[in-house]
Amino acid sequence: MAGKPRLSGALSALQALGVPNAEKQASAYAERKQERLEELIDAGAVSAFPDAIRFVKAIMALGWPIAVASSSKNANGMMTRIALDEQHTLLDAFDANVCGRDLREGKPNPEIFLLAAGELPAAPAHCFVVEDAPAGVEAARAGGMVALGVARLGDAASLWRAGATLVVTSLDEVSIDKLSRGQLDRVSI
Repeated sequence: MAGKPRLSGALSALQALGVPNAEKQASAYAERKQERLEELIDAGAVSAFPDAIRFVKAIMALGWPIAVASSSKNANGMMTRIALDEQHTLLDAFDANVCGRDLREGKPNPEIFLLAAGELPAAPAHCFVVEDAPAGVEAARAGGMVALGVARLGDAASLWRAGATLVVTSLDEVSIDKLSRGQLDRVSI
């Protein structure tokens, strides 16, 4: 949940729901949630936002190296179920993959993004991170990277507060032309 490791994400979810004794129930909840998620992945019942697929394809067309970085141990399984075209999955789009690795700290620590940049290889100052969680935006900024916030849940204010350079509700709002020239901005209307 929100870029946090499984157990701390489960605890955060239970606390947000006001569940009494959340600390005692977090482990069992995390296990049940994981089992259900694995069932959904195995059934192919996962999808990506269409604008995210278009965005990844646009970045690929620029010839830029792309990394994927998620604290989720389920990310790889999900991405292998999402087709980019007839021969490639979403996972195939990435030059570096640091999903599901055991890290010392979760976000907002920048470790995951610095690891991804190192595996591309790319200097952090030449990287931008697409994030939907404030902790992820904070991690990108702490790592010296530009942060593009995607506010799909009406949480734009929290992404701005976390330090996002730009916040959009859809990746279709990002100008690929301007991005190709090193400027993170919206499509001009």
